[in-house]
Formats: sequence, C-alpha cells, structure tokens
Amino acid sequence: MYVYGSMAIQRIFRTIPLLATVAAIGAAAGLLYAELTGGRSLLAGMIYGAVIAVTVLTVERGLVFRSAQQRMRQWPTFIYVPAMEVISVVLALIGFAIGGAISWTAGLVTGSLIEATVPTLQALIYSLLIAAVLVSFTRMRDLLGHEVFKSLLLGRYHKPVEERRIFLFLDVVGSTAFARRYGDLRAQNYLAAVFAAIAEPVRQHGGAIDDYIGDMAMITWPEPQGIEQGRCIACVFAILSTFEANRTAWLTRFGQVPEFHAALHGGNIVTAEIGIDRHKISYFGDVVNTTARIEALCRPLGASVLVSAELLARIPALPTGIRAFPKGEHLLKGLDHAIGIVSLKPNPATDRRSVLPPVREAEPALVPD
Repeated sequence: MYVYGSMAIQRIFRTIPLLATVAAIGAAAGLLYAELTGGRSLLAGMIYGAVIAVTVLTVERGLVFRSAQQRMRQWPTFIYVPAMEVISVVLALIGFAIGGAISWTAGLVTGSLIEATVPTLQALIYSLLIAAVLVSFTRMRDLLGHEVFKSLLLGRYHKPVEERRIFLFLDVVGSTAFARRYGDLRAQNYLAAVFAAIAEPVRQHGGAIDDYIGDMAMITWPEPQGIEQGRCIACVFAILSTFEANRTAWLTRFGQVPEFHAALHGGNIVTAEIGIDRHKISYFGDVVNTTARIEALCRPLGASVLVSAELLARIPALPTGIRAFPKGEHLLKGLDHAIGIVSLKPNPATDRRSVLPPVREAEPALVPD
C-alpha cells in the first residue's frame, strides 16, 4: 500500500539533507570566524555558525511560518525586499542567541549569558553575509532543480551518459482560451501560479521539473526512483488533488480550476550537459518525443492521464485508489512499432482524498498576484 504522512512532516524529512549540508557549511564559517578573531573556542564558533545557518534556512525553506511567508511573496518588491532584510537580521540574532545559550551552557564560552547570546556588530555582519550566501545557494538549487544542480556541481554529465529515465509531460488545458479571454499578461500570471503550485507535489514525490515549454511542464525521474511505489503516477494525482482541494481559491482568483493532460513514459536516453554561457542538462532520444506524442493522444482518447503500457509494466503496483484502463496500441509518429497506451483514473468507488497525499486547505499563496 502506498502510504503518505502529512505534507509538513514529509517536507521536513526531505529538507534534512539540505539542512545538514547548510549546518556543516555554517559550522565551517563559524570555525573560520573563531580562528580569525580568537574571541571564542573553535567548537563554540562551529556551534554558533551551524545554529545560525539552520535557523535562517528553517524559515527560508518554509518549515515554519510557511503560510505567512507565502503571503509575503505576494507583496510588492519594494516592500518585500526590505521586509526580508529585517527578517534576516532577526533570524541571525535568534540563531546567535540559541548558539550562544548552547555554548554557554556547555561551558565553551566565558562571561555572562547575555555576553554569549548578544552578538557584536562585527559578528552580526559576518553572520548576515554567511546567511546571504547560503540562501543564494539554496535558491540557485531551487532554480535549477536539486538533481540538475547536483549534477552540474559534480560534473556528472560533462560527458554524455546513457541512463534510464521517466518523463511526465503536464500540459495545462485551456490556457490559449484563457489568454484570448483575459489577455496574455493575465494568462502568464495564471500559468506562473499553476507552475508554482505543482512544485511541492513534484518535490514530494522525488521528481524534478526540468523545463517549461509554453503551457507545458516537463518533469523527470531517474527510473529506479520514479517507479518505486509508483511515485511518478502518484505525483500526477497528487497535483490534481492539490488543485481540487484549493478549488475555491482558484475560482476566486482566476475564475477556473486548472486542468491538465498528462503523459508518462520512460526508457533509455542520453543525458548531457550543454551550453557555455548558460549550462543546461539536456536529454536525447526517442523517449522524450514519444512522451510528447502520448500527451497529444489525451484529447482524441478523452483521457486526462495516459501512461505507456511499457512503463506501467515496470511499476510494481499502482498507488492505492488509482485504476488502469487499456486504450489499445497506437503507432506514434517517429516510431516503427505500435505501443500500448493506458488511461489512469481515480477509483470512482473510493474517496480520492483518502488515497492521495493530504493537502492543505485552500491558501491564497497558491494563486499569487
């Protein structure tokens, strides 16, 4: 059975590796500061640095005060930026106080508790600089995607690599009609809100949003991760469940709830890093084109979610509450053989919300201005 915990708990577990990395970087920065200034023991410097870094990233990642942070992102830039600067100072002070309390209790620093928990101006400025570097690091990681960011850092795809991957093409239905009705600017706001809303379910299921092509998002998994517990399939229905749970907010903001045509397929591809001024991880092979052509079958087959029978056969079991309906074999352009196509739907006899990942009630942040 496919088992889900609460989204908050899952978010924390997914963030643990990042927080551990950030804590290590913060500890190294604290060690360097203690070495340069000689004001505190090296171990105390590491504790200060690690705690400040984790405190800043805990809030920046939305592990606490998530709803408030999402609402703040809707503020005008000239208000949001100064507000975040003030919050960064407050977080650095809180982190310093916690690190100081730990160090003072452990006997690693001398003097009073106040002296241990209140930073000097020099220490505060240094803390803010390190926090800014760490936040920039994590936001660059988000911009490129965790897997792509890691691969670029390690040079994994500096030379082309053959591997097996799963692709999900997620096409927003009706975006062209929306643009005709409301104009291109409002349509772009709509698509930006839609793509922002799918990010969390994708992360939750271990996928990476590789690219946006017009009104379509391309999501990918290394095959072992994607087929484990049917993650790639569960991701699609988690996205649909998220939009359904926030129906009122979408109707209020945009007058409609997003709908999709989705296609899943996987197989052998060649992955390579391309570009000079702007690096990018690109995929080469029939699998990507085939996924796009499977998505194009959604409308003529009257289906919202299609998967190739080839991929479905490699998934040990469907997530609970999802049923498969064969749609026959189809000869797709570019292929010399027909492939089986299967439609996926929630079991009508089951309450979809009971078998899909739990989602929060409607939040205005999912449909930002």
